[in-house]
Amino acid sequence: MLAKRIIPCLDIRDGQTVKGIHFEGLRRVGDPVELGAKYAAQGADELVYLDISATQQGRRTFTDLVTRIAARIDIPFTVGGGISSVEDAGRLLEAGADKVTVNSAAVRNPALIDAIAARYGSQFVVAAIDARLVDGRRVVTTHGGTRPTDRELFTWARECVERGAGEILFTSMDHDGTKNGYPCEVFARLAELPVPIIASGGAGTVAHIAEVLTRGGADAALAASIFHYDEIPIPTLKRELHRAGIPVRL
Repeated sequence: MLAKRIIPCLDIRDGQTVKGIHFEGLRRVGDPVELGAKYAAQGADELVYLDISATQQGRRTFTDLVTRIAARIDIPFTVGGGISSVEDAGRLLEAGADKVTVNSAAVRNPALIDAIAARYGSQFVVAAIDARLVDGRRVVTTHGGTRPTDRELFTWARECVERGAGEILFTSMDHDGTKNGYPCEVFARLAELPVPIIASGGAGTVAHIAEVLTRGGADAALAASIFHYDEIPIPTLKRELHRAGIPVRL
């Protein structure tokens, strides 16, 4: 069985790592390069950096940041935020990123996934999907979870894969930052797709992560708060997962 991956997520605003609840009430938690190096040294399998402001100036700043990250860390990292063209993706990949995520722009223009996959390969494209539960339906949202769309989670995830996305990163906006656990029944359905699924939104304990990697069928668990605030150090998390019989890289 392939090892399950542990992936710290770093939300970037104005060059700093920030964290909030439901993408609101953001607080600065550290320098993104230093934090990334720390997590890599602790045994993180990958990192995800998301530029959550993504203004035009922010994109240029973010590209410079990606170059500095690539020079410092030796594990794969994915970047996203404001990517709306093949050129945007190419600039970040050339700066040293291993993969890019597309979200709002892909919902608006699904052919973006096809175009990036055709140019760089499916293995470079992660479809990031944010959704909320509305009247029993998982509604895809954009712009950091603030704008509902007419798309439904499972239908959209399937379309993303068909268009060439090599991974799905799903964030439950109802759970993001709450530390109350992941919606494992949702991830179990997504795990039926023929690509790796990254679980995001709700990690608060080792048990939450163990559950989404087993009952939820996720290939990787992404978290932020528990790592940023040293609530669950990565080595501790991995040891506990290993003891529970979950394959991880120690």
